[in-house]
Amino acid sequence: MYRSLTTLWQQSASILKVSFVLHVLAGIVFFINPNIWPWLLLLVLLNHLVITGISLWPRSQCLGTNWISLPAPATARNEIALTIDDGPDPEVTPKVLAILDQHQVKATFFCIGDKALKHSELCQEIVRRGHAIENHSQQHRHYFSLLGPKGFTKEIQTAQNTLSLITGQKPLFFRAPAGLRNPFLDAVLKKLNLTLVSWSARAFDTQITNAEKIKSKLVGSLKAGAILLLHDGNAAISTQGTPIILEVLPDLINSAKTQGLRFVTLKQAMSV
Repeated sequence: MYRSLTTLWQQSASILKVSFVLHVLAGIVFFINPNIWPWLLLLVLLNHLVITGISLWPRSQCLGTNWISLPAPATARNEIALTIDDGPDPEVTPKVLAILDQHQVKATFFCIGDKALKHSELCQEIVRRGHAIENHSQQHRHYFSLLGPKGFTKEIQTAQNTLSLITGQKPLFFRAPAGLRNPFLDAVLKKLNLTLVSWSARAFDTQITNAEKIKSKLVGSLKAGAILLLHDGNAAISTQGTPIILEVLPDLINSAKTQGLRFVTLKQAMSV
């Protein structure tokens, strides 16, 4: 027990350590002068509000390592990454793969473990075509960000085992459901040798049904080093009755190529 607590402390994000120290100091001050307890309580509450706010900001780097863009060498090579979440989907994913093949583009699929188990052959096809599959948790729980170290470990490790077994490749990256997390996640990811990835641009394509609006947002965010986010699972249906990603991808890819940008997987972006 002592060893596990020591390891958690060593691996935790700095903000968690600062919060712990603040609580200890507040306790000491209260012991010395109980009369100022309202101010101490206010200080502790403000601390929790700050942590909550940071946890609700997916692109925050205050809770540990978090890719919001590709590494500098990849950016210098004019590389960008197309990341696709919440699959695999038996109806949408094959059509996405066809578009990617047509345009000779490689993408990174953040897959949910439970869905991967149901559609293992589709996952294998994703990898066979040269794309990468990464970890998006086992069940994509809506309350994922409320889990503690044990809950995080179970969700992520189970998905890691699932995806490794199906594809024969061990995921190197993790994306939290909805991008939400808390200060305990960083230590778990370090233990599992995973890197957290968010994005530089997304357009809420699980909610917005206007394909032109999605295109405009993503095309306007194109630049070297960008990490783009779309969904093959839970994709919104456009006014034309088509999953949004299928209407957006061709124009998005063509716009990127026109700007001299090259699509790579996150694993490829790691090369120096």
